[in-house]
Amino acid sequence: MASSIENTVVDCADAYALGRFWSAVLNRPLSPEDEPGDPEALIVLPGGGNLLFIQVPEPKSVKNRLHFCLRPDVPRDEEVQRLLDLGATLADDQRRPDGTGWAVLADPEGNEFCVLRGSHDDPPRPVTT
Repeated sequence: MASSIENTVVDCADAYALGRFWSAVLNRPLSPEDEPGDPEALIVLPGGGNLLFIQVPEPKSVKNRLHFCLRPDVPRDEEVQRLLDLGATLADDQRRPDGTGWAVLADPEGNEFCVLRGSHDDPPRPVTT
């Protein structure tokens, strides 16, 4: 016997607003039952499981111990720009001149997540010295 993960829960100050941000990031709708001001917001993920945002009174205080790593279906830098336009901020840029690396972004409430190379990115170029 084994357990399965039903929900990945994100504590936040505004469940609906943060749910809308991640809904746009993932191109997945919020539950039709969710409305502004609700203490919870839900995104059903393809392949099973849910992303559940729950409003809590305490603010985020330290670096996440768990974070998402996104693999976009467009070039990484194009996706990074799209996410910045949605309201993310660049927290740490680990992209390298040879095309490897990743970008660490933060959602509107400061939760860090990574954007990896996209499926349309060129293979890494050899570094010459």
